[in-house]
Amino acid sequence: MRIAAIQMDVAFGQPKKNQLQVENKVKQAVQREGAKVVVLPELWNTGFDLARLEEIADRGELVPWLSQLALRYEIFLVAGSIAEIEGSACYNTCYVFAPDGSQLFRYRKLHLFRLMKEEQFLSPGDQGAKSFSLGQHQAGSIICYDVRFPEMARSLALDGAALMFVPAQWPHPRLNHWRILNQARAVENQMFVVAVNRVGQGGKDQFFGHSMIVDPWGNILAEGTEEEEIITVDVDLGEVERIRNQIPVFKDRVPSCYRL
Repeated sequence: MRIAAIQMDVAFGQPKKNQLQVENKVKQAVQREGAKVVVLPELWNTGFDLARLEEIADRGELVPWLSQLALRYEIFLVAGSIAEIEGSACYNTCYVFAPDGSQLFRYRKLHLFRLMKEEQFLSPGDQGAKSFSLGQHQAGSIICYDVRFPEMARSLALDGAALMFVPAQWPHPRLNHWRILNQARAVENQMFVVAVNRVGQGGKDQFFGHSMIVDPWGNILAEGTEEEEIITVDVDLGEVERIRNQIPVFKDRVPSCYRL
């Protein structure tokens, strides 16, 4: 399965400009890189211009547009996440679409990052992420800060996920945390992790990229720089079952003895 992680800058509070850039980047990922799965970063439509979300967040236009984008290029589109308004609340929402344009998945970020004041402007989702079918395998997605909560990734693994996506806007100076956490989630759950981080300046924050694709042994198969780029890797999701049989972590769990 050929996966492309789109590591892009996000124009602060400029949804139309960002939408055009996403369209161009997806086209490149498919036509130049041959990607069958394309992954976007977190909050690519607005960036962290949180104070203006009432004005600039999506109100239902992006979902059909993303669906058509997946259909046009016949790809699985892991659409990062968007700021969207529903009723009186604004959510940080991840959508995934199939090559026929159908919506496979929706997850609203559960853990809001206080250091960037998310909880002041966004509402949390009311349930954890569930797995979805990505061809013949199960996959799941969490969003950025969620990766610090190992229960999220473990619940996806227990749900059968062989692959986890992590769209993010992860800023300096916590690059070391970014690497360690994504590798740890891959190793402890014996799954592939595709973590896609933006680059550039957003408000007062500088984002460092270093998007990465990690295998179930924790090896980084590819890692971005701090510039815009598309990171593309072929992964064999069948490797997950082989590793889980080799070191049978899930068979050896003793949930009755764990305090949750």
